[in-house]
Amino acid sequence: MMFRKEYGQKGIAAVEFGLIAPIVLVILFAIFEFGTAFSRKQVLTSAVRHGVRKAIIATNPKMTTAQVRNLVYAYLDGVGYDAGGRTVSCSGCAGASGATVTVTATYPTSFLILSRLPLGSGVDSRVDGSGIMTLSASVSMQME
Repeated sequence: MMFRKEYGQKGIAAVEFGLIAPIVLVILFAIFEFGTAFSRKQVLTSAVRHGVRKAIIATNPKMTTAQVRNLVYAYLDGVGYDAGGRTVSCSGCAGASGATVTVTATYPTSFLILSRLPLGSGVDSRVDGSGIMTLSASVSMQME
């Protein structure tokens, strides 16, 4: 039996690759960027946890809000987070024994690829139009 050679099939793999490659690359970069954002969120949470641990220790005098803020800023400086846009607040600092101390911090992080994707109107997204997502962490502990 003779097989006919099919014509017009040359290059179909290249066309399929050209259609699928951009989608795969966007998904790959999204995984990398969200992994980086998750890592930054973990570091921010560790900095806040460090600050609240120091704030609840029974010392005389108790740590003030400014001291806790400086402690968290020093932690963030130590891991390479720049000072632009970050905020730290402490409620209940220098309180009585048994009071709850809450330290909250925010830090803006940027996306390279995801910020360039059109999200459309009406989409609730934490990433603004310039590719900035503000991470926040809050930790509460009871004063000793």
